[in-house]
Amino acid sequence: MIINHNMNAMNAHRNMASNTVATGKSMEKLSSGLRINRAGDDAAGLSISEKMRGQIRGLEQASRNSQDGISLIQTTEGALNETHSILQRMRELSVQASNDTNTAEDRGQLSKELDQLTQEIDRISSQTQFNKMDVLNGKGDEPFKANIQVGANSNQAIEIAINKMDYKSLFSAQRVVATKEVADGVELKKGANVKLTIDGKAVEVKADVKEDKTLTKEEFISELNKSINADKDLAGKVEASFVDNKLTISRVDGSEEKIKVKIEGSTGGTDLSLVETESAMKEYKVDFKSHLAATSSIKEIDKAIEKVSTQRSQLGAYQNRLEHTIKNVDNAAENLQAAESRVRDVDMANEMMTFSKNNILTQAAQAMLAQANQQPQGVLQLLR
Repeated sequence: MIINHNMNAMNAHRNMASNTVATGKSMEKLSSGLRINRAGDDAAGLSISEKMRGQIRGLEQASRNSQDGISLIQTTEGALNETHSILQRMRELSVQASNDTNTAEDRGQLSKELDQLTQEIDRISSQTQFNKMDVLNGKGDEPFKANIQVGANSNQAIEIAINKMDYKSLFSAQRVVATKEVADGVELKKGANVKLTIDGKAVEVKADVKEDKTLTKEEFISELNKSINADKDLAGKVEASFVDNKLTISRVDGSEEKIKVKIEGSTGGTDLSLVETESAMKEYKVDFKSHLAATSSIKEIDKAIEKVSTQRSQLGAYQNRLEHTIKNVDNAAENLQAAESRVRDVDMANEMMTFSKNNILTQAAQAMLAQANQQPQGVLQLLR
């Protein structure tokens, strides 16, 4: 027998220490609910899990971003709803002012309300804000733009563009306006025609007169618009009218492409002053001074209503897209969360079995260590 080295005790102590460490790890996993608490538990698994966590948190934030984007859209759309109501009231007033049973004084009273409505359109445009950003006022002639980050990675944004919605923007279009007024009618010679260049393409509109004749302003506009609408390249793009007794050719398709107008052939003693004239963005002033002005205003207000409707439709499309984006992002985050859980979370039932085993082995090792420590006591019997 030897007493300097108790191999049985050393072996029992080693196993007890190992089981104690294993029991401690099991307790840590059971108390945290995680299979991986440090890189030493599973280096590759930890790396995968952390990348997944980054994606999950990014997707959750992207979902919140999309919700914020919808809030911006709803704020803007609510303001445009009121602009729509104002324009409908302006149209109602225009129809009322078009009736010649109204005196000049009556039309003046209607104009007072018109002025207030016009100012309110500008106020809504300039003061509608979301998070202190002017969403309906743009930057100069540029629309307000916002990028909604809808993904967890770079270059995953949806751009929202909102046009300026003040009075000038709603009632401006590419227009060619004559420099001289037409007092009565337009005298057209046989063969007179008007040339328009739309989107870089030249189109000739012949005046439908077989002989020299004088047309009233209304007849001239009717003939000109009839020819315009008969041409497939012009129909729905431009419209002729008299504004303040001046011949005006306007774009009505919302495009800001320039138009050019040239009148050829004799127009008798009436100079329309439209030779080789290029269009520019010009504001239309709604007024009720006369029957003609009021009826012309109806068309212009209809165009403004259409602009607001188009913008609201676009906002609705943005909102619907973002709602689908939120559903997709939330689903992706949920699936990634499940995958990350399988990598990092502990199986509680299985780990409890491991803990129980290691705990029993630790207690057994303690008992065996006590027994092994008693073995050298036998040497004393030999020394008696």
